[in-house]
Amino acid sequence: MGKLTVVALRIVLALALAGSVFVQAVMVPLLARDLNEDFSPDIAAVSTPVIVIVLLGIVTIQVTMVCVWRLLTMVRRGTVFSHAAFRYVDVVAGAVAAASLLTFGLGVVLAPGESVAPGVVLLIGGAGVLVAGVALVVVVLRMLLAQAVARDAEAKHLQDELDEVI
Repeated sequence: MGKLTVVALRIVLALALAGSVFVQAVMVPLLARDLNEDFSPDIAAVSTPVIVIVLLGIVTIQVTMVCVWRLLTMVRRGTVFSHAAFRYVDVVAGAVAAASLLTFGLGVVLAPGESVAPGVVLLIGGAGVLVAGVALVVVVLRMLLAQAVARDAEAKHLQDELDEVI
């Protein structure tokens, strides 16, 4: 991965992380106020679980961004094909799986009552399935990383044997 690509991705991650902190600090309290004041009593009744789900969803995104940052650091140092990378990939997979569960939870919270159309709840469920699919993609990428680490270790072993012969 080129140096420019790493720098560009770090800039994007830093901006996204700053934006997510802004959303947590400013936008979510405004959303909470709006849910309690401007909508029907059905929505006001579920405003607390909705706000908690939104906040936890933002945390899953932040955790993922921090882990990707750490993986980028490993790429820059040339140590990404090591067992230390598995920790960050596992955390990303867990965070995405948690985001999927939170999405399904949002659908469950919004399903009762007449305030939210059934089609919207179905769309939220579909989004939860898509996020679960992303978690599965991360798991597949983890398996590919495991294969790459094994091949790298084998190549180092063969190189050591070759160095002994020479």
